[in-house]
Amino acid sequence: MTVEQKPKVAKQTVYVNEFTDGVLDPNKEMEYVVKDGGYIVANTTPGCWGPMITPKLKGGHEVTKPVYVEGAEVGDAIAIHIKSIEVTSIATASGNDEPIKERFTSDPFVDKKCPNCGTVNPDTYIDGIGEKAVRCKNCDADVTPFRILHGYTIAFNEEKSLGVTLNKDAAEKVAKDGKSYMCTPEASIQNPIVAFAPHDMVGTIARIRPFLGQLGTVPKRAFPDSHNAGDFGQFLIGAKHDYGITKDQLEDRTDGHMDINRVREGAVLICPVKVPGGGVYLGDMHAMQGNGEIAGHTTDVAGIVNLQVQVLKGVTIDGPILLPVEEDLPYLAKPYTEKEKQQALKLAKQWGVKELEESYPVSFIGTGANLNEATDNGLQRAAKLFDITVSEVMNRCTITGSIDIGRHPGVVTVTFLAPKQYLEKAGILELVKGFYS
Repeated sequence: MTVEQKPKVAKQTVYVNEFTDGVLDPNKEMEYVVKDGGYIVANTTPGCWGPMITPKLKGGHEVTKPVYVEGAEVGDAIAIHIKSIEVTSIATASGNDEPIKERFTSDPFVDKKCPNCGTVNPDTYIDGIGEKAVRCKNCDADVTPFRILHGYTIAFNEEKSLGVTLNKDAAEKVAKDGKSYMCTPEASIQNPIVAFAPHDMVGTIARIRPFLGQLGTVPKRAFPDSHNAGDFGQFLIGAKHDYGITKDQLEDRTDGHMDINRVREGAVLICPVKVPGGGVYLGDMHAMQGNGEIAGHTTDVAGIVNLQVQVLKGVTIDGPILLPVEEDLPYLAKPYTEKEKQQALKLAKQWGVKELEESYPVSFIGTGANLNEATDNGLQRAAKLFDITVSEVMNRCTITGSIDIGRHPGVVTVTFLAPKQYLEKAGILELVKGFYS
């Protein structure tokens, strides 16, 4: 069941600076309403680590409150055009994690508890710096549900083109004024991860290329935000907290938590509408990340994002479809140049092939418990939308595309050149053709 949205005046541009408590709940009325074709401008909070050390938050992130898109009905899709992404954080911190068993019941991202007084999802405060700085407001106990195994603090230059990891003294300077250095939005309740002052890796240079780890639409049932995916969603199956589900109910997800580094400025993400209005939300901005996010976490930052939304009527999809900027496409999936087309025509004539396909790139998101399941999911989604066999999708991926890891352990992109007639039948030809022309 989803709450019925009360009539509200849709705006051409909505400015979002409020956040969820870590849960994407279709039963909550959406406070923001944007016109079809309108814009969403948001000041996003840093992702994983801050919310992870903030027990009050019931998900692994702190995403924006969802935006109702006028005209979007269940069974439609919403194309989200990423107009710009700007990092505002001056510094951040990250590293590998390890959950602390006595500080949660069944899931350290969701049902955190104080090991001393037993309060579930307690309020906290920061006392000093270091890994014991997060304290329970009820009893003052160290209540952090995760520890960093190997971590770093990184500062960015003014141009936001690169960062350098800091030594102990510099990391501790940042830690003492964490919210300011991270530029945490005023409405955010997360504790700044820089308060831990990790400094195991000093003097490392990293290029900045920001993207959104979370971008999508509200799922059909309430999901902790970080678990709105086929891999992280596994933690919900059989869980004893309020958001426990069955394996079949995991199909209600919308895979908004992808951590795919190609979801960046200039790209378009087509998302399913599973509740009235869709409910577009975003967050978990990263300054940079290689394919896979193999450390489990990367550089979570605050930032300003500008999105344009477009309702695609009757385009029914189960999970997201990404149109990456051309630079990010696999070599085999890049649109053909005029020279290549002429070469292909010459070869076709030589062999008596009378007609060549006109095709364009598409990238289907697949998620699952592991990378094999995620790949199967992506292949099946493509086959279903185009009404073709999985075998055909496999062949097209093999010679005109690629399977790439989005996030380890279970997010992939299934990319290939799709024939014009497939895209037209699916209702996305004009969007795809216009994007790559």
